[in-house]
Amino acid sequence: MNAQTKDGWYDPNATTFGDRVAGAREQAGMSQTDLAKRLGVKLKTLKAWEDDLSEPRANKLSMMAGLLNVSLLWLLSGEGQGPDAPGDAVELSSDVNELLTEIRDIRAQMALSADRLGRLEKSLRAQLKEEAVA
Repeated sequence: MNAQTKDGWYDPNATTFGDRVAGAREQAGMSQTDLAKRLGVKLKTLKAWEDDLSEPRANKLSMMAGLLNVSLLWLLSGEGQGPDAPGDAVELSSDVNELLTEIRDIRAQMALSADRLGRLEKSLRAQLKEEAVA
């Protein structure tokens, strides 16, 4: 994570996906173990993402964006809504942090539910199409 700039926090042309995941995770105050547990993946999987050895599937990517409070676009390209730069963060009470964490968890669950709903709808359409042909 050496691609910090003076103007912006991260230079989208110099950072990798793994750099952005690690930076956003650190800004969110989560350890690798915490994020892996919340995403439902093994620690070695998250480490591989942060080391740019592999990339997550769309549903985990969406969940990750919600948990880290960044946009999908920022995670993928460095453009869009990313985390606050170090030093810009305001110290919040533990009660506020707990509420923010719960909101992030709900956002991630909603993203997973939306993905699941899309798959179910696609299956239903396929079944209806099959029955209409038969």
